[in-house]
Amino acid sequence: MFRTTDIVLIAVMISAAAFTYKTKHDAEIRYTEIRRLETQIRVQENAVDVLRADWSLLTQPSRLQRLAERYDEDLGLVSAEAKQFGRIDEIPMRDFGIEDILGESGESFAESDAAPTRAVQ
Repeated sequence: MFRTTDIVLIAVMISAAAFTYKTKHDAEIRYTEIRRLETQIRVQENAVDVLRADWSLLTQPSRLQRLAERYDEDLGLVSAEAKQFGRIDEIPMRDFGIEDILGESGESFAESDAAPTRAVQ
């Protein structure tokens, strides 16, 4: 009645149908997860926009000036004067040796993360 090839083909068809169903189900689960993550991303982006707006309101110069005037006695703030700033030539020069440029491990300056602050003139 049934040949062996018929039974094998029926088994292959059932296996293919099961595989297709499982693949479809996994894809739907992943798609649902993607939609959930996209929603979370939109919520976080909106929160960042709100925080940026709050920051711009909090750092308005007129608001800061009013706060400085209101809490002047408590904070003891004073304006900066021109004599408080120095000139470049007032900064003492530092002598560099080859070790400062190459580092202790002997790596080159381009490979090193720690760069010297000033070069010898």
